[in-house]
Amino acid sequence: MMLDGTEDEEKFLAAGIAGLQQNSFYMHRALDSNNLRDALKYSAQMLSELRTSKLSPHKYYELCAFFSDPPLPFDFVFSWILYLTASVLAIANLHLFFSEFGDLDMRAFDQLRKLEMFFEEETRRGCSIIDLYELVQHAGNILPRLYLLCTVGSVYIKSKEAPAKDVLKDLVEMCRGIQHPVRGLFLRSYLSQVSRDKLPDIGSEYEGDADTVADAVEFVLQNFTEMNKLWVRMQHQGPAREKEKREKERSELRDLVGKNLHVLSQIEGVDLDMYKDAVLPRVLEQVVNCKDELAQFYLMDCIIQVFPDEYHLQTLDVLLGAYPQLQASVDIKTVLSQLMERLSNYAASSAEVLPEFLQVEAFSKLSNAIGKVIMFVNGDGIRTFVFRGLEMVGQSMSRIGDDPDHFRTPMTIRDDNVGQTLLTRLVIEAQPDMPTVGVVTLYSSLLTFTLHVHPDRLDYADQVLGACVKKLSGKGKIEDNKATKQIVALLSAPLEKYNDVMTALKLSNYPRVMEYLDIPTTKVMATVIIQSIMKNGTHISTSEKVDALFGLIKGLIKDSDGVPKDELDEDDFKEEQNSVARLIQMLYNEDPEETFKIIDTVRKHILTGGPTRLPFTVPPLVFSSLKLVRQLQGQEENPFGDDASVTPKKIFQLLNQTIETLSGVLAPELALQLYLQCAEAANDCDLEPVAYEFFTQAYILYEEEISDSRAQVTAIHLIIGTLQRMHVFGVENRDTLTHKATGYSAKLLKKPDQCRAVYACSHLFWVDDHDNMKDGERVLLCLKRALRIANAAQQMSNAARGNTGSVMLFIEILNKYLYFFEKGNLQVTVAAIQGLIELIMNEMQSDTTTSDPAADAFLASTMRYIEFQKQKGGTVGEKYEALKVSHAG
Repeated sequence: MMLDGTEDEEKFLAAGIAGLQQNSFYMHRALDSNNLRDALKYSAQMLSELRTSKLSPHKYYELCAFFSDPPLPFDFVFSWILYLTASVLAIANLHLFFSEFGDLDMRAFDQLRKLEMFFEEETRRGCSIIDLYELVQHAGNILPRLYLLCTVGSVYIKSKEAPAKDVLKDLVEMCRGIQHPVRGLFLRSYLSQVSRDKLPDIGSEYEGDADTVADAVEFVLQNFTEMNKLWVRMQHQGPAREKEKREKERSELRDLVGKNLHVLSQIEGVDLDMYKDAVLPRVLEQVVNCKDELAQFYLMDCIIQVFPDEYHLQTLDVLLGAYPQLQASVDIKTVLSQLMERLSNYAASSAEVLPEFLQVEAFSKLSNAIGKVIMFVNGDGIRTFVFRGLEMVGQSMSRIGDDPDHFRTPMTIRDDNVGQTLLTRLVIEAQPDMPTVGVVTLYSSLLTFTLHVHPDRLDYADQVLGACVKKLSGKGKIEDNKATKQIVALLSAPLEKYNDVMTALKLSNYPRVMEYLDIPTTKVMATVIIQSIMKNGTHISTSEKVDALFGLIKGLIKDSDGVPKDELDEDDFKEEQNSVARLIQMLYNEDPEETFKIIDTVRKHILTGGPTRLPFTVPPLVFSSLKLVRQLQGQEENPFGDDASVTPKKIFQLLNQTIETLSGVLAPELALQLYLQCAEAANDCDLEPVAYEFFTQAYILYEEEISDSRAQVTAIHLIIGTLQRMHVFGVENRDTLTHKATGYSAKLLKKPDQCRAVYACSHLFWVDDHDNMKDGERVLLCLKRALRIANAAQQMSNAARGNTGSVMLFIEILNKYLYFFEKGNLQVTVAAIQGLIELIMNEMQSDTTTSDPAADAFLASTMRYIEFQKQKGGTVGEKYEALKVSHAG
């Protein structure tokens, strides 16, 4: 019985190490002098220190680990302990793969061979191995006796003086003498180590008429069974208050038991038939009968990890049949998920194995198993009741058919209709209570398996999603983080497999699963879908598919109830909406009518987005619509006939209604820009009324919604620039619009802004390549008005600051004069330009003018330009010849 006190335990450990040191010295001295009896005597006394029950498993290991630095070359205990060290170190790594055990065991085996070599030398010197085998059994205590017996037994098997199966059977039976859980586990682990390379396997030197693979399998299975029993019994050692501590210690020792299954998997003679008939039933019997949660979970995981995928596939019925018989607290969903993951990887490894999956109907079996597992996770009472019912049915059907030996067990009866019916009736009303994360994890694994094995059967994938929906029904929005991550994994699987959102849209239950996601996870999933479309360049070309797609990503399109706007991260929100905007621009069809339907469908969805989303989503929709307008513009007039459902005019009507929504969501500047874009497109289509309406809406926004002075300046220059390019307007409409623009310019808040806007308006009355849009007088009026405003600006500056400020505005106006002079506007004369130049020179020489290097540079550049034009000669040179250029002093 283990002591509670740490100090007492340390004392027992120190005493044990002292005893080991003393006997180790005498043992090695006996080995050096070839004194067999003394060597056995002192080795037995040394090993007797390992009989202690006063140390915890951890301290017991420390006692063994003392021999990591042997005092003499032929230290048997060191060799043996090194094996234990390797084992325990492997145990400490909870995720160590079984393949790594081979390397650890080989290192231990190299050390153990020292003692074997000593015994082999003794036999070569004439000592009978049988006598040696009997001699070690005279050790006074059973634990040292059995360790020595296992060591000599290894040499006995190698001598081939007796069938290997007889020696192995004797050893595995003799080890029953140690029933203390910890000591027994380490002893049998040592037995497994020394015997693993001496099993009568196919191709092994120990195989013969009397020794077969079946004998090797039987030995390993017996040792496994006994070790598992010892391991399970550890939970009952000590007081109840230390149960948690004992479970932790048990967990650390689990790989000692699981290593036996690894040994089984390495036996070459264990083919599929032997695995199916002899190995798996025996292992599962032990797993089920031990009724221990830790053991059942670990061993089921071991079975899945160590045996080949092909074996799992061909024994799927038996393996799945064991799951409902496990303890209710066993995490079956994890084990089952790992099984499906392995089978999925197996299916993905080669197309040649897929027929095997079809032959065994793996999808159907796994799907049914998941449903039953979920139903069974509702407590021991339900499970026990169900299996008692199955046992009664099994007894009544114990002998069926022509085969008198065909005894029906609960495991086999489960596949009969009667068993299925009873099973369903007993559990259907149990109201399963498996955690949501478990349910979704199972179906996620099953879907991954299905997509690998049956990539062409979308109906199977849809069945999995439908079954998941059924299990989630009534749960409402799922807020558990682990569960939502699994749902994202579930929904991402089809996207990753097919690289095509269109395939996912064919799954009717796909959007039904998304309904259970909470708001943040819905956004995550929507982003995943959009990223998949972007990555794979998916072409979504019908309005029906677009409607289905926007139903999936609605978490990014519309405001969610119950989420305060101030909780939204601004950067994340912008990134989300930008992704939606990019998606909108990818939606099109070669057929204009279908494209128009797509645009209308997108519009209906994005208009539900609320004031924060519309500024991001409306612009890409507008530009997609204008792209369609240009597509129609490039075709013959009215290509679809008089009754065509889509025309530029209809598109512009839709755009007008769409842009109007922005003016009501505090985005008037954006709406104004879009109105002007549409007006320019209508101009290209020669739709004067439409273009005029768009300008009217832009002017209304300017007058009623845009009040910021900077925004007004930007807006008026956009209006002037767009209006300048318009050629569709008649005289009356153009005069109205230009008059308004000029009036807006003169009413800007700041004089410099007024001046620049007014001289910009001069371009509205002089448009190149349009002789009917050249009015020299009105151009001159704008320029003169700009001069008056510039002069007023200087006077205001002088009154407020005591100086007239910069002459930059005058220089800018001079350049406008030169532009129109060069373009042939007869109203702009040499005298007017010369007078403006002299005005600028006088102002620059005035004491009240503020020095402005930028203005000086601009004026110098302008003067150089005039000189350059003079030197050109010809008509241009003659025009500029009369100008007299002077320079500021």
